Amino acid sequence: MPVTAQEVITHLTEPAGALESRIDGIIAGTPEAEVRGIGVAFIASYEVVLEAVRLGVNLLVTHEGAFYSHQEERGLAPEDPVHAAKRKVIESEDMIIYRFHDHPHSYRPDIITAGLLGALGWENHEHKDLGTASIVRLPQSLTLSEIAEHIKQKLNLPYLRAVGDSRTVCGQIGIAVGYRGGGQHAIPLFEQERLDLMIIGEGPEWETPEYVRDAAAQGRSKALLMLGHAASEEPGMKLISERLAGRFPGLPVHFIPTGTMIEIL
Repeated sequence: MPVTAQEVITHLTEPAGALESRIDGIIAGTPEAEVRGIGVAFIASYEVVLEAVRLGVNLLVTHEGAFYSHQEERGLAPEDPVHAAKRKVIESEDMIIYRFHDHPHSYRPDIITAGLLGALGWENHEHKDLGTASIVRLPQSLTLSEIAEHIKQKLNLPYLRAVGDSRTVCGQIGIAVGYRGGGQHAIPLFEQERLDLMIIGEGPEWETPEYVRDAAAQGRSKALLMLGHAASEEPGMKLISERLAGRFPGLPVHFIPTGTMIEIL
């Protein structure tokens, strides 16, 4: 029996309950279209769109959007050549792109954070869900350097950015994916949850990183690891692709990695 894009979207949004979002929604195509295959990715980059075409899928579910703005309508004008070239491919292939951002963060627990915990092998460690962050207690404390190497290996990352002494011993860890690393959200967790280490996606560099630098200069055992926005949230989208494959066994479902965008020269 044919599956429409709307049926897939309804399945994805149900766990979050009734949720109004100005971010989530179809940004290309129509909900009534029949789905031939599903691609799941962190973002609808040009390379991801081309890979979706190669795989023969026509529904692309992405956490972030396609046109360079958190709110798509505030992005580049359609006549911009980069925007136009991407839009041309999407439309010529009759591709449906569904932006799935606020709903997964409203799952309980947040499925994006759950995906990162699983990718790190920490899902069975003692942990507490705070909604916008998770607190993990390692069974055995490790140094900041040891934790960084573990993360790089598990997430296949060429580098991490760190603040604090690499010898800092860490057992109580806060995890805030995506853009939740800003000072207003992340800094209070250090004292409230007695954290040794905060692992974030990203945030303003003059807020949480500066706080941790000052703490370290005062001799306080505090540290910070910055994974990057995509690296912190991509495992959650992979988990979503696995759940979609279980729910729609008659459809091919592909997780499409985005790879490392920013390189160190």
